[in-house]
Amino acid sequence: MMIPKNGHRAHGFSSDFFLDSNEIIDELDLNGSEIIMDAGCGDGHIAIKLLDEYIDSGTVYAVDVYDASIEDMEKYKLENSVDNLINIEADITQGISEIDDGTFDVILTVNVFHGFNASRKIDEAISEFARLIKNDGRIAIMDYKKWDVPKGPPTQVRNSPVELEEYFSNHGLKMTYLNEEIGEDIPEGKSHYFVVFEKENIK
Repeated sequence: MMIPKNGHRAHGFSSDFFLDSNEIIDELDLNGSEIIMDAGCGDGHIAIKLLDEYIDSGTVYAVDVYDASIEDMEKYKLENSVDNLINIEADITQGISEIDDGTFDVILTVNVFHGFNASRKIDEAISEFARLIKNDGRIAIMDYKKWDVPKGPPTQVRNSPVELEEYFSNHGLKMTYLNEEIGEDIPEGKSHYFVVFEKENIK
């Protein structure tokens, strides 16, 4: 396992090696007061970037099923005296009982959603995300395009934005933003897409 530059462990290959955290977070147009979840935080580089540069009066929740990731994030929190970081070890598809309904302004997942497809638990994940966001909250997903290319997860577990739109609509969530020109430059083009979903019929 390659250790990311922040020294934290992750269950898998960290996106910090090939994706620009600022490019990802800038897509969210944050004001700094949000309560935001980094869902499937891995080595925590995005959560840490949020805390360092974007979130001042808000709170960041780092959530991952991998215990080593959360151990490392707890160590980071203590060593840096970070008050607005909450670390939770949990399987999102099984629900996160310690977090109340309607807690988050934003839930962000980066290179995570294809894992829900691989485990056949997309509906469980979306249902939990829908419970956790506020009525005007956003679920933001960045993942690999559904291309048959060597780098990244197998093609069969990747989701296209159109497929995600169908899954989310079944849970009363609508697509409100899509950027298909983001991520790493590969021979086929930009490697990723960034899509946002919000609750329908909520003003």
